[in-house]
Amino acid sequence: MSAADILPFFRAWVRNPLAVAAVAPSGPTVSSLMVQEITADTGPVIELGPGTGVFTRALLERGVRQRDLTLVEYGSEFIPLLQRRFPGARVLWMDAAWLQRERLFDGAPVGAVVSGLGLLMMPPEKVTAILAGAFGYLRPDGAFYQITYGPRCPVADAILDRLDLQASCIGQTFRNLPPASVYRISRRHPHM
Repeated sequence: MSAADILPFFRAWVRNPLAVAAVAPSGPTVSSLMVQEITADTGPVIELGPGTGVFTRALLERGVRQRDLTLVEYGSEFIPLLQRRFPGARVLWMDAAWLQRERLFDGAPVGAVVSGLGLLMMPPEKVTAILAGAFGYLRPDGAFYQITYGPRCPVADAILDRLDLQASCIGQTFRNLPPASVYRISRRHPHM
């Protein structure tokens, strides 16, 4: 991880610690965990809160094409950096809670959503809006991948129940600062 990644991330965290989930970008071990189930065949991928693009790079290494990436970032300081680093991706400056209001795709072609958002620090209504919006774009067999630094899934059981979703931990690492876990959130009863 270079200073080119750490400095903008740290500056954004200092300005608004509640909006930026961690003090520094995620390391390579947790990045590999986040994208381990995603390949070029997954199809379009939405990334929420890409920051400096650590997970984005890991997605590209897994064979996902830049043109299949939609990067949704709320931190304006990250937008030019993302546009420079990933010129073939669609970079959107917006709040992930607005996913339902926007028309990013026709139908539900998305195979995966990768989220670096700090859901633990968000009110339940916002978490619900983010998940409902994301699942509006996901294919029936698609999945939402969420990093967390907490001891359990950052999405409350009540929200999962309300949206008919299930969560399972697909990996954790202590080789990240802070230690991290990755959860796959999917539909309980996918309708094909």
